Amino acid sequence: MNPNRIIISGGGTGGHIYPAIAIASAIKEIAPNSEFLFVGAEGKMEMEKVPKAGFNIVGLPIVGINRQHMMKNLLFPIKLIKSLSRAFAILNEFKPDMAIGVGGYASGPMLLAAWVKGIPYVIQEQNSFAGITNKFLASKAQRIFVAYPNMEKFFPKEKIHYLGNPVRKDLIDQVGKKEKAIAHFGLQTDKPCILIIGGSQGARTINLAIQAGLEQLASSQVQIIWQTGIPFEKEAQASVQNQADLHAYVSAFIYEMDLAYAAADLVISRAGALSVSEICLVGKASILVPLPSAAEDHQTQNAQSLVTQGAAILVKDVEAKQTLISEAIASLQNKALIAQIEKQSKSMAKPTAAHDIATNILSLLTSNEK
Repeated sequence: MNPNRIIISGGGTGGHIYPAIAIASAIKEIAPNSEFLFVGAEGKMEMEKVPKAGFNIVGLPIVGINRQHMMKNLLFPIKLIKSLSRAFAILNEFKPDMAIGVGGYASGPMLLAAWVKGIPYVIQEQNSFAGITNKFLASKAQRIFVAYPNMEKFFPKEKIHYLGNPVRKDLIDQVGKKEKAIAHFGLQTDKPCILIIGGSQGARTINLAIQAGLEQLASSQVQIIWQTGIPFEKEAQASVQNQADLHAYVSAFIYEMDLAYAAADLVISRAGALSVSEICLVGKASILVPLPSAAEDHQTQNAQSLVTQGAAILVKDVEAKQTLISEAIASLQNKALIAQIEKQSKSMAKPTAAHDIATNILSLLTSNEK
């Protein structure tokens, strides 16, 4: 039997890249002879992250639409045409049996080219509010894998498979990691810990709120693991050094996320699809601060899907500097509330998402051959 040849397109942020890698890894586990080619956007983080995960990637000269400054979109049509031309060339050279679109800049031209050439494709939508590209391409997709219920308002009902967001495999088993995690980050076992994550680029509003509240955290005997993003790392480290009574681990990026979650009693995060899925998977209580400028305000939609189930607390971006720290400390002091949120959060997890999506894709490939 010839190996399955699969193109995976999309990226731009970790929220698109890591699910794509998880899907490819799950397919590889079930069908080891499968061959993959990732297609990303030139200059974006997928061009670095995907090779580190052991997969080949090529880039398109595509850029996103700038919704704040429309004049900056003058070159968009030219870059789109160039990207479509390159996408057709990639399809002719790689000759895939299927394409998988995970959202992000490169997904649009790649799936559009696949559509024109009659190559079957599927879509994986991470957010509770579907993106423009995925909505446009949905009608010709064989299947659409979603992470939230009630997605019929965006996609044809008969194509939807509610399987969850694929996440990193090392997060699935958290049992017995707390002690190791506390030691790894140089923290104390007798104090509650807040994990602060702002996504792959950091989150300025969250960072400023934490910075302003460091003294309050120290006086409340709360310790922190703070993922700042590169732009804010040095400033955050300097601020923490001024608080002698605060136990803190500060870094631009955290590679041992399984240990970071294991150490945490509460998570403060943006509400990107990947972060929300990970928080549910590890069953942690969280305060979500949606990024208001996210496309179509999808982060608020993601957060609300948890809040309505009692699985998270929402703090608006505009209110974060005034209320985030006090909300976090009050939540930690209410053990019954934390336990209830943890229970609801865990109930929304889809721990087998990557495997389930991989199985679906492989069954499609088999049926397409007949």
